[in-house]
Amino acid sequence: MTAPGDTTTAVLACGEVRTCLLPSFQRLDTQAATHFLRLRADERVLVSERPNTYARSADTLTGVDCRLPTANGAKVRAVGTVAARAALTEGRVLQTTASFRTPAAGPGMRQPWGYYLVRPGVVEPQGKLPEDAIARGILMDRQQGELDLGTIAESLLSQLLRHPLLDHKAPFKSRRTRLRWVAKLAPAGTAPALERFTVAEDDLRTVRLRVPEDTATAAVAGLCEDLALHDWLLTTVVRILDNSRLGAADADGAATVRALRPAVDHLLHVWMPRARVDRSLSVLWDTLEDEPGFSRQWDTLKMRIRDQLALHAIALPREREELAAR
Repeated sequence: MTAPGDTTTAVLACGEVRTCLLPSFQRLDTQAATHFLRLRADERVLVSERPNTYARSADTLTGVDCRLPTANGAKVRAVGTVAARAALTEGRVLQTTASFRTPAAGPGMRQPWGYYLVRPGVVEPQGKLPEDAIARGILMDRQQGELDLGTIAESLLSQLLRHPLLDHKAPFKSRRTRLRWVAKLAPAGTAPALERFTVAEDDLRTVRLRVPEDTATAAVAGLCEDLALHDWLLTTVVRILDNSRLGAADADGAATVRALRPAVDHLLHVWMPRARVDRSLSVLWDTLEDEPGFSRQWDTLKMRIRDQLALHAIALPREREELAAR
């Protein structure tokens, strides 16, 4: 887990992803997305149009000097830089991610900032790193004075939401989700493993991974962004179905169609697991397909929506005729 030009060997990588609907009535095309995500004048925005449209900003760095969160209350001071980036999928779903990696031990004394700036995305402890306590602490709620990746991801999201390209007229209501992740190092050649995926309250998800030591941190962040994207899609479509009052005796056909239309217009075509996950980590999606069964649930939701639209397409002409005859 090293960056080009950086010889730091990490034992832990951590991050948090924010996912939300872009607050714009019209989706952003590739050109607009490139302008929207241009966070740095010296770096290009990564753009891809296959198998779907996708744009990702360059990394920005935030300097930190604070305690790392620990599960056992140990006070571990760390200094370095957190990398943050943003991505837009199909011009509709916006994500921001903050992440860092950390070695097993760092210098015993705080170094000048120049020392940390040549190690982008690395946060070093002062002394030895209690790996297990940090790994568990990252997934817990933060205490005052501890490194909060969510705040950095949220700050970047807030910055983007002030962009003049956005009219803040979203085509439907939705909620943001948060995904916290931690990846522990395993010996080279060890198969990667998704040890735990948890859906917590308040739209929080947590992921615990184990990856080989030669896996790039950016690849792990990409996997977690993909998980967060598809979890958000599932969560949002479930809420659309819940709000549509399917099966209610007094449900109005036209109202049901209007309630389901956002899913058809804006979301159903976005589902594409592993589209941009590093090949070495794509096998981890198999775990989510087995338990809890992401794609099985998505396929069921999609068929429910299409069945309901088909039923109402058949029923609406008859309902109009009955109204006209009254």
